[in-house]
Amino acid sequence: MKKSLILLAMCFVGIISAKAQSDYKSAIGGRFGSPNAFSYKTFITKPGAIELNVGFAAPIYGTFIRLGGMYQHHFPIGDIDGFKWYVGGGPFFDIYSYKNGYGDYGSTSLGINAVGGVDYKFKTIPLNLSADLMPSIFLGKDLYYNSNFRGYGGLSVRYVIK
Repeated sequence: MKKSLILLAMCFVGIISAKAQSDYKSAIGGRFGSPNAFSYKTFITKPGAIELNVGFAAPIYGTFIRLGGMYQHHFPIGDIDGFKWYVGGGPFFDIYSYKNGYGDYGSTSLGINAVGGVDYKFKTIPLNLSADLMPSIFLGKDLYYNSNFRGYGGLSVRYVIK
């Protein structure tokens, strides 16, 4: 039984690896940083992608949800297959609420993200990694931090969808 499971797992990995390539159309996974988020990225042209995120913060900070979307334009880095850098931006919407012994607080914020980072798609496995910096400008003030500007960043790990 154990040998059969190992053989089945090896066949599965072999099939996935045979179909994997350094370019990809869509990927889904997680973004780890500020904020943590579920991430979906799809290419609409060869260099252009749309990334959609649904972010959240740990309950210790209250309830924080961010909905965002960005257009990203990708450029190759040298001769490294699957390695690109990108720039772009797009809108976001934040919902924040916090309750403590002094009262209930809540706010909504609307803003614009800029983004710049690197993206790598492994050639032999269906895995995409990206790391970026994402400064955010709030239209009005972010009531939690009481500012118009915040710097975010993160690492995304996504499964490539065929």
